[in-house]
Amino acid sequence: MRGFQLISVCGLLFCNMAFGQTVINLYDDTVPNSKPSAMEETLTTDANGISRVSGVTVPTLTAYFPKVGVTNTGKAIIICPGGGYSILAITHEGHDIAKLLAEHGITAFVLKYRLPSDEIMIDKRIGPLQDAQRAIQLVREHADEWGIAKDKVGIAGSSAGGHLAATLSTHYQKAVIDNPKRTSLRPDFSLLLYPVISMQEGLTHGGSKKNLLGSEPKSKDVRLFSNELQVTKNTPPAFLVHAEDDTAVPIANSEAYIKALEKYGITAQLTRYAKGGHGFGLHNKTTSDKWFDHFMVWLEGI
Repeated sequence: MRGFQLISVCGLLFCNMAFGQTVINLYDDTVPNSKPSAMEETLTTDANGISRVSGVTVPTLTAYFPKVGVTNTGKAIIICPGGGYSILAITHEGHDIAKLLAEHGITAFVLKYRLPSDEIMIDKRIGPLQDAQRAIQLVREHADEWGIAKDKVGIAGSSAGGHLAATLSTHYQKAVIDNPKRTSLRPDFSLLLYPVISMQEGLTHGGSKKNLLGSEPKSKDVRLFSNELQVTKNTPPAFLVHAEDDTAVPIANSEAYIKALEKYGITAQLTRYAKGGHGFGLHNKTTSDKWFDHFMVWLEGI
């Protein structure tokens, strides 16, 4: 299956076109953990062409398949844009990365996930994770028809989206969605860009923590969603990117995750930049070095 068709898969409708690609509703019926709300989705675009989405109540995947003439590697990556768990920086941390991956023969899916909210969710702590688990479940269950190898499905995320990607990587064994086919929810690898890894004071991004866990989180939730504390010998390999001058999400987040992975002998690599700040997406303007090139080499080796 390639290109710009509208087709239905097991009740899931490829519902419309966005950014020149196919959009798939994540759920075919009731969105789990939801409650009635008047919230409406909003898309804004600034003068730099960066689009931000908020108020998501109907989560979707936007699929980017390798074009005709591009060798399909069989690999797939689900991308979680960042935004402090308050918005989704859907362009430069989502669609731009997906397009480049597809050019390299990797099927990419941009996940427009629900942002944690008491207004639309019964339990906002698990809402984003439900959408991430459903995304990997959906991709694996349709891998054959989409030209994807079931053991080459990864997860990527930037900033708070990196927290979500790391949460999926460390919380995949406990399903927070229905999983009647017992489909593996474990990513085969992860790509984490300046990620929020921890909810612990001194490491975390305050806005992400508050939006996900509330203003007075329980200590058990802080620990549970501090992903450096949830790594096991079965946590997937990870490639991380972070700038040392990031004042929004300290590089100590990435360092803590790398240390936890290395403790178990798990393949991990951190591409670090002296400068770049936070939220640079594909292009760190302070350097000619391209982290994407390093990632592609790393991906070939795992």
